[in-house]
Amino acid sequence: MRQTTSMIEVRGLGKNFTLHNQGGIRLPVLDAVDFDADAGDCLVLAGPSGTGKSTLLRCLYGNYLATEGSIRVRAHGVWVELAGAPEQRILALRRDVIGYVSQFLRVIPRVSALDVVAEPLRVAGVETEDARSQAGALLQRLNVPPRLWGLAPATFSGGEQQRVNIARGFIARHPILLLDEPTASLDADNRRVVIELIHEALAAGRCLLGIFHDEEVRDAVATKTLALRPAQPVTADLE
Repeated sequence: MRQTTSMIEVRGLGKNFTLHNQGGIRLPVLDAVDFDADAGDCLVLAGPSGTGKSTLLRCLYGNYLATEGSIRVRAHGVWVELAGAPEQRILALRRDVIGYVSQFLRVIPRVSALDVVAEPLRVAGVETEDARSQAGALLQRLNVPPRLWGLAPATFSGGEQQRVNIARGFIARHPILLLDEPTASLDADNRRVVIELIHEALAAGRCLLGIFHDEEVRDAVATKTLALRPAQPVTADLE
């Protein structure tokens, strides 16, 4: 039997948004979500639009504060409670433990694509030239031509920006990696490259959670599926 190491434990996770400019209406998005994810897992989040898939990823990354419940992640062999953690702890987890590939690339203007991708390695202490060399190899693998490496990604097409985003997310080799529709704007060849990168990450014992609307990609990478359901109807605070 395969020995597994649990990397994420979520219990009773809920997330509501309060619309203060609409009379305090509470918009529940996640309700009592429970799951575990292990090293070597690619847990695919499933469910129709509006069931909170992206919201769940943002809670796991610390962008959104959970309304209730527990999010525990394994960091350097020790369990850390992410829900309600101070900002310094969350930033440390993002640096060392939890990576995130969002749907959109957000970078400092005028920084080259090569340095955007290399930056997570430099933060981790890798020498600049080594980090840039690894970044170039990954960009080449994702079919971003070298003539673009010295340019700012803001000038790129949507598909080129997403490939830079994917390279930046995978290069740091975080033990946990969150993927929010990473292949949405990619052609078939680059989708296959992303599938290969995911398989390599799983073989290395990393834990991935992702949203994949492309059925071919989803079927190729999923080891587990978490089906999310719609939360309870909207309620309002009454005076």
